[in-house]
Amino acid sequence: MQDRPLILGIHGLANKPPKEEKQAWWAAAIREGLRRNLGEDPGDLPFEFIYWADLRYDAPLSEDHNREPYYPARGRGPFPSAGGACAPTLTDRLYRIVEWAQEKTGHLVLDDFIIEHRLDDLWGYYEDGTFREAARERLREALMQHADRPLLIAAHSMGSLIAYDVLRQLERDGRCPRIAHFVTMGAPLGLAEIKHRLAEEHGALQVPYAVARWSNLGDREDLATVGTTLAEAYVPNAAGVGVTDCPVVNAYRRPRGGVNPHKSYGYLRTPEFSRAVAAFLDGERGAAPVEMSGVEGA
Repeated sequence: MQDRPLILGIHGLANKPPKEEKQAWWAAAIREGLRRNLGEDPGDLPFEFIYWADLRYDAPLSEDHNREPYYPARGRGPFPSAGGACAPTLTDRLYRIVEWAQEKTGHLVLDDFIIEHRLDDLWGYYEDGTFREAARERLREALMQHADRPLLIAAHSMGSLIAYDVLRQLERDGRCPRIAHFVTMGAPLGLAEIKHRLAEEHGALQVPYAVARWSNLGDREDLATVGTTLAEAYVPNAAGVGVTDCPVVNAYRRPRGGVNPHKSYGYLRTPEFSRAVAAFLDGERGAAPVEMSGVEGA
């Protein structure tokens, strides 16, 4: 049905298993969270997956090399919740000092090192224009195809950067569909280098005009979320919609026991994400596409 709500997921950094497998795992993680956190089973989950790893890698990640597959977590009750305010950690405070020094000198040395050597796909995104445009086009096509449906975008890691870029581009073009809820998870949008790149392309850092709600989920141990909170960095849009930074506990563990507070499956199973999905499916029907005339910069 054209008016049925739809969740659009977009993955993050590094190579991934084949699209069908990765999409099924994301959907399974979302369902697992809904069952354990809220006692709900959505049945036929309205979910579509934006996959871009094939644009960057010659072959999907094989089962033998996948150290972090999806599998149901142990236990039966709700997953842990962080609670409280999104207070800066010691790592955040140290990074902010470094960011201040980088701003003063005009050289983003630390960010350049992190992006090139630890977040290689982010480096490729900015250095390879063909890859960057192709990745954006995957999301643009999905948004245009489903422009008449209420949409929740669930964007993990680098997927949040791609989503933000596309929403701001479509905003300028005057054809962005309304996004009932934009949920970013483990987003690197607070890194100084990323903020500089975004400002160069889009102007002032702000919530995209067509977004009716933006929730930013971050585990405080997830290094991708270091730096300023997004509410500090991105001002509200013309409708007064700001970013809500929401601390969460990413409880994902590798099959052999190692933790990864950045993993998508852990974010998708958090009570905070489950509540966002349940509220969206229960009645956040969105509105007609936003009229862009009269919007500054449109």
